[in-house]
Amino acid sequence: MADAFDVPADPLPTVDQIPRDRYDRPKVVPPGGDKPTPYTRCTTFVDCLEDKYNLTQWEKRMVAVGLADPGNAHLLLAVVSHAEDKNQLNRICNEAKDSAKAGAKATTGTALHALTERYDRGLPLPALPESAQRDIDAYVRATRELEHVAIEQFVVNDELKVGGTPDRVSAYRGELYILDVKTGNVDFGAMKIAMQLAMYSRSTPYDFSVNARTPWPADVNQDWGIVAHLPAGKGYCELRWIDLRKGWDAVLVANSVREWRKERSWYRPYEAQPARDYLAEIEEANNVDALYALYSEAQVDGHATPELKARCAQRKKELQ
Repeated sequence: MADAFDVPADPLPTVDQIPRDRYDRPKVVPPGGDKPTPYTRCTTFVDCLEDKYNLTQWEKRMVAVGLADPGNAHLLLAVVSHAEDKNQLNRICNEAKDSAKAGAKATTGTALHALTERYDRGLPLPALPESAQRDIDAYVRATRELEHVAIEQFVVNDELKVGGTPDRVSAYRGELYILDVKTGNVDFGAMKIAMQLAMYSRSTPYDFSVNARTPWPADVNQDWGIVAHLPAGKGYCELRWIDLRKGWDAVLVANSVREWRKERSWYRPYEAQPARDYLAEIEEANNVDALYALYSEAQVDGHATPELKARCAQRKKELQ
C-alpha cells in the first residue's frame, strides 16, 4: 500500500544536479575565476556554534531503546563481534536508532515540507490523510499574503565562500524576505535558523548551468526574516519574524571560530629560554623608574650581581 505522503510521479525541480566534491560541498566558480571551487554548505558553516547536547542525549536514548528491543538481538551480537571497529559500531548504532523509530517524526516533517513546496509551485498534491491536509490548509492560510519570488533557489556568499538553498524568497508589502519552513521545534534552534537566514539574505542567486550570478529583483531585507512554523500533525501554522541582525553577528563569530580551527601553529619545539640580558636593558632604560623595575626583576631572577647594581647606579646618574 502506497504511503499517503508519497509525492506524485512528476518530479519537482531540485538542486540535486549541483556539482559537489567528495565532502558534498557545492563547486562554484568564484567571481573572476575559471575553475570551480568548493564552497562550504551554509548548514555546515553555521553548525559550529550549535549546542548539540540535547540532540546527542536524544540519539543515545534512541540507540538504547533500539538495542533493548528483543527483536534486535542480532544487533547486540554485532556489537560484541565488532567492538573494535568504529565504522561497524557507527552502522550498528544507526540501525538501532532507526529501529526505535527515531526517524519517523523527521520523515513526516520532510514529507510535509515537500508538500508545501509543491503547493507553492502550483503543482498538484496527492490525496492526503486528514491530519496532513489540515497542516497544508493551515500553511495556505498563514502564507496567503506572501508572494514567493524564488523557491529552493541556490545562492552563494562569495566573501565567505558559502553556498546554500533558502526555502523561499518572498515578497511582503513591497519588500523581499528570506522565508524558512520549519516542521519541528523552532525554539531551541533559533540561533542557527537566524544565522542561516542572515547568510542567505546576504547571498546572490547562482546558476550552475552557466556559472553566473543574477541579483534579486530588489534588495532582500537583511534585518528580519520569516519563519513559517508548521509542526507536523498539529493543524496550525504560525509566521514569526526572526532577527537577522543578531544572526549575522553570530555568523561573524562562526567565521572566527572556523578560522581558529584552521590554526596549526599552537606548539613549537621546547627550548630553554635564553638568559635575560639585564645589562643591555639597563642601557636602553630611559627613566629612573624603569631602572628600579629592572633591578627588582633581576633580584627575583637571582641576577642582581654587584656589577649589575653598580651599572644601575651609573645609569641613574646619566639619566638625572
